[in-house]
Amino acid sequence: MPHSAPPFTLPRWVDPEAAFLHVFATGGDAFWLDAGREAPTGWSWMGSGRLDDASAPLQRDAAPAGGPTDDSGPFRGGWVGWRSYEGRDAWLRVAALVAFDHARRRVHVFGDADLAARVAGAPPPVTVGAAEPRGMASGRVEPERYADLIGACRERIREGDAYQLCLTTRFTVPGRHDAVAVFRRLRQASASHHAGLIRIGGTTLVSSSPERFLEVRDGRVHTHPIKGTRPRSTDPDRDRALAEHLRADPKEQAENVMIVDLMRNDLSRVCDPSTVGVDRLLEVETYPTVHQLVSEVSGRLVPGTTIGGLLDAAFPAGSMTGAPKQSAMHILAGLEGEERGIYSGAFGWIGDDGAADLAMVIRSVVVEQDAAWVGAGGGITWRSVAASEVAEVGIKARAPLAALGAEVPPGW
Repeated sequence: MPHSAPPFTLPRWVDPEAAFLHVFATGGDAFWLDAGREAPTGWSWMGSGRLDDASAPLQRDAAPAGGPTDDSGPFRGGWVGWRSYEGRDAWLRVAALVAFDHARRRVHVFGDADLAARVAGAPPPVTVGAAEPRGMASGRVEPERYADLIGACRERIREGDAYQLCLTTRFTVPGRHDAVAVFRRLRQASASHHAGLIRIGGTTLVSSSPERFLEVRDGRVHTHPIKGTRPRSTDPDRDRALAEHLRADPKEQAENVMIVDLMRNDLSRVCDPSTVGVDRLLEVETYPTVHQLVSEVSGRLVPGTTIGGLLDAAFPAGSMTGAPKQSAMHILAGLEGEERGIYSGAFGWIGDDGAADLAMVIRSVVVEQDAAWVGAGGGITWRSVAASEVAEVGIKARAPLAALGAEVPPGW
């Protein structure tokens, strides 16, 4: 529901992890959008809601300038959920909302006094235990088959059907999993500024995503495509060398710039073309387990653009398809042979005022009733080397699988 009344502002800071465990961890549909452990800035949100008509948030006008003028944050109510790669929406209409302002160390509760008291009274969390060992995850394909698919991608690129193809696969860990514990472990090992847990029905998305897909505020839209990955090293000199190698790698640069151009084209469909520009290009961002090559594109939305219209123009994100987008998606559907589901989609919040902040579903775990699975992949260009691309999949899948107690199968 819209939260037009002023929130309850608590007299002291409350650890978001403590608040979620005490108030929202058990029960029905709930969410926790997390800025990361020990985040010095940014916002985290958590709460509960009910599954709404999937079209409701998409009808919001995304273009109005202006937003909240107080200190209670850019999201005061609306919807939290996801869109799968195939375009299936699941959105919770927010009923209770708690906002954590990490910079000011303030907690705002949109709800009744009882909810505020429960959040304020959250005890310190007990350290999450190690995951039960589950052995090797089951890969959808073997590494050798994935290498063959890379070769097929390069052949389609050679024929001129695409410039880049984001090939993906999946790793499954059978059995029942505690999704909240999985998120706590992933958050501990691989904190990110766009992490989240969203529980809707029998499915829970757990993510440590580093990639912002779309941010809508004050009539503008920003997207932050990521293309290019290197593992971290415990040796400082080696770690710096890995980051610099990523920054200077012509293959990674070309891959990133292709997606920047694609996103510029996508945004120009719903923005004044003269306002679409590249704000950052080929910058290295460092996370606990990987270095990433990141760019940023933005534009001013045309009046009358809805959230649904923006998603129609920009979704799926080019970083998860390749270029040209429609041709790439058609080729990949044939090569991968199965739906991606929530992986490669987007998740986050859409506000009643038309603002939004959506992240990419990468570095994520989807927990279902009797199994959990992790998607991973990478962008293939003509210059791709199969062995390197196979290894990159293993790097990306390792932390999410470890949070489940599983290991990447041999060969990755």
